[in-house]
Amino acid sequence: MKLSHLDDKGAARMVDVGHKPPTQRRAIARARVELSPATVELLVSGGLPKGDALAVARVAGIMAAKQTPSLIPLCHPLPLSSVSVELTPDDQGVLIEATAATTAPTGVEMEAMTAASVAALALYDMIKGVERGARITGVWLVMKEGGSSGRWSRED
Repeated sequence: MKLSHLDDKGAARMVDVGHKPPTQRRAIARARVELSPATVELLVSGGLPKGDALAVARVAGIMAAKQTPSLIPLCHPLPLSSVSVELTPDDQGVLIEATAATTAPTGVEMEAMTAASVAALALYDMIKGVERGARITGVWLVMKEGGSSGRWSRED
């Protein structure tokens, strides 16, 4: 199997996508932050010492998606048409869902996953004063669509 990010000598390289046509692309990623019920209550009621953790995490995720090529080596800079980050508290913590979209010649999965990851880190930073034992338990791609490979989803 030939890996696209390696040249003929095995050295890392940026993949040339110049020959590919721009298409509508979208990706959804999720992250999970486990919290105690007491911390979830503080989060939902607005009682955290640092303020509105959900708003801060949302903005952090959006900002991170825009910085993906600065953070992930060999990642192409993409003209993002939209990024959204939704945080849903439940009795076990917070589920984060990030969606990124573009019209470009390459996928937007890394932007969605970076948004979810950084939103989780920002949420931890906002709540660590009341619960240092909070855990980021996962980051995963849920769905991607567009381009020559079409649609893929974890549920498929």
